[in-house]
Amino acid sequence: MRGAGAPAGPVGRSIQSLLDRLDQALIIAAAIAAVLGALVLSESVFVRYFLRQSTDWQDETTVFLLVGSTFLSAPYVQSIRGHVAIEALSEILPPDVNRWRIALVDLASFGFCSFFAWKSWALFDEAWVDGQTTASSWGPPLWIPYVTMSLGMSLLTLRLALQTWSGFGGGSRA
Repeated sequence: MRGAGAPAGPVGRSIQSLLDRLDQALIIAAAIAAVLGALVLSESVFVRYFLRQSTDWQDETTVFLLVGSTFLSAPYVQSIRGHVAIEALSEILPPDVNRWRIALVDLASFGFCSFFAWKSWALFDEAWVDGQTTASSWGPPLWIPYVTMSLGMSLLTLRLALQTWSGFGGGSRA
């Protein structure tokens, strides 16, 4: 199991295991989306500058792919604690104090990500119900990037909830 510690109990371990498997699938999908985004953007540059043809779908497609890639990979990155961190503090603090520092940071991150996930779902709902599209001539529906943002933030929030629970004594230490 990845992260700071494994949640205690069969329910916590089951959720952790499910998230780990889901993270593996999402990180592969995110990598594919990032590569596809690079290919689509490269095709757009080639078509515009060498063939002198206009493009109308490539930029938005790339943005949609990169938004999905970014948000759907966030839970995996958190599971390995790969987000930006200040390592200087962990080197000078005693281990017990450092564990509390990590738990408090996880709690603050959980609060922020919970709010972000909630607002993301509100944006998705609004875009879905109102049929919102982008302002371009192509006009793809805005629910597409919003749903990937909402799913990614919700899974990140769940991952942070497990890590916070573990950090405050709800799990075993790694």
